[in-house]
Amino acid sequence: MSKPTIAVIFGSRSAEHDVSIITALSTIIKPLELTAKYEVVPVYIAKDGKWYSDPKLKDIALYTSDKLDQFLSKTTPLAVQFDGGLTLLHPGLKNKLTKIDIVFPATHGTFGEDGDLMGILEMANVAYVGCNVAASVLCMDKVLARVVAGSENVPQNKYVWFYAHEFKDDQVTVLSKLAKLRYPLFVKPTHLGSSIAITKVKTKDELINAIEVAAHYDDKVIVEEAVANLVEVTVPIMGNNELTPANTEEPNQGEDFFDFDTKYIRGGKSKSKVNGGVKQGAQGYSHIPARLDQQMRDECIEIAKNVYRSLGCSGIARVDLLIDKKTKEIFFNEVNPLPGGLYAHNWRSIGISNIELVERLVNLGLERYTENQQKETTFKTNFLKQF
Repeated sequence: MSKPTIAVIFGSRSAEHDVSIITALSTIIKPLELTAKYEVVPVYIAKDGKWYSDPKLKDIALYTSDKLDQFLSKTTPLAVQFDGGLTLLHPGLKNKLTKIDIVFPATHGTFGEDGDLMGILEMANVAYVGCNVAASVLCMDKVLARVVAGSENVPQNKYVWFYAHEFKDDQVTVLSKLAKLRYPLFVKPTHLGSSIAITKVKTKDELINAIEVAAHYDDKVIVEEAVANLVEVTVPIMGNNELTPANTEEPNQGEDFFDFDTKYIRGGKSKSKVNGGVKQGAQGYSHIPARLDQQMRDECIEIAKNVYRSLGCSGIARVDLLIDKKTKEIFFNEVNPLPGGLYAHNWRSIGISNIELVERLVNLGLERYTENQQKETTFKTNFLKQF
């Protein structure tokens, strides 16, 4: 019996393109191959939107050696055949065909994690790992996520959102709406992850500059009040109907906030020296479990589960919370429907290896696909006979 074929799709026309490569190669493809249960096919979407598939695309050296553009220029882009499923056509390999049994998305941000890729897969009737279209759209839109979670009485800090064109057309009106918020504030593009283009501001001039930066990346901007006495806590969750939370995790608060540079470039270390002697997460920038009493940890997990369910998440997602350590108030911040690196370090802390993690996620994707196949999506009528 042949092994199931899994296509790991990564890259894409996203500001999080490079993070996606690391997630795919290190956290998904490698452990999937170590199971010896699957045929793993890399599908790389270049920054110009062209799709490629070649075994060499599994090698991180190709991306770090400045030889990627040269390699792609000599490689024929992939063709995709929708035939009641998904078949990859390799024009450069004598039109070799590869039938895909399930897709493992690793595309962070726009044109992938935001539901775009999931929509293509749903239309093609292809099984895939992770959140479905609706949940992906909600999670990747920080405003919609807050609105839906708020309908389930999930506590949140104050915020105001607006479209980028509104600020461009009538800056005075937008700033008047923002005047109800108390500084310091966080300005964020609504749809981006990985802390890209997020700015903490303390004055009106800083606010205007930060909005212009966020509007450069997105058509919608959200401005939030900072939580006083802040403790950030993330809760990765896995499951469809039955949910399994990982440990709560607390990122280090070495700087004003946890930006892209701190998270990925400096390995979580602040510009000032990180205090030694503290047990940190595998990525080097966090405490696992979060430094909270058990009651607070349990409360965080329950709020995170409520958010996960209310947004319709499945497979895996990470819920981010903000805590005022003096008042003990917990606020929902946002959801990441495809956590960078799948937060494998966090799952390891509760005894789930990277190999077990990807296997579980594949099984959850197949489970949801099987359930969906039992639902009727068409309807027989006599409508066309009248023409």
